[in-house]
Amino acid sequence: MTIRDARRSDVPAMLAIYAPFVEHTAVSFEYDVPTEAEFARRLEEHQAAFPWLVCEENGRVMGYAYAGRAFERAAYGWNAEISCYLAPELRGRGVGRRLYARIEEILTRLGYYKLFAVVTSANAPSVAFHRALGFRDAACFRNVGYKQGGWYDVLWLEKALCDRPEPQCLPQNYEK
Repeated sequence: MTIRDARRSDVPAMLAIYAPFVEHTAVSFEYDVPTEAEFARRLEEHQAAFPWLVCEENGRVMGYAYAGRAFERAAYGWNAEISCYLAPELRGRGVGRRLYARIEEILTRLGYYKLFAVVTSANAPSVAFHRALGFRDAACFRNVGYKQGGWYDVLWLEKALCDRPEPQCLPQNYEK
């Protein structure tokens, strides 16, 4: 199993992993599966400053995780948000932990302080996963997402990547 930076050629495989979450669950609050072009745009946008990694097994992309901006304003610049999606056969094998560890290492090296995860109440395994990795509850927004005939909460979890810094400059951009 290899973890590496995502490439444009990985987009179809990543989209195939993501699509069932959009189509059949409230794990993602998107109603429509993004087009390949839109997904490629998201990849390119994230990779301009943040890591986007894939897990490859036997030459096949089986999962991915990426970081992005948590908030828009400059004063929030030391924070990032993380997301991860795995093929069903990869869940429970420690791959999510490996992807997160690699992204956390990269973000720490770049100068980030806090990492946030945004999880819907439809995804109790993800909440447990994040708590097991040291994330703690930061906020819960009740009944804010409606999908597939039900209302769902959104939980924000946070994790400090290092002691609170006295920054001299904003974190660096990620360079593959």
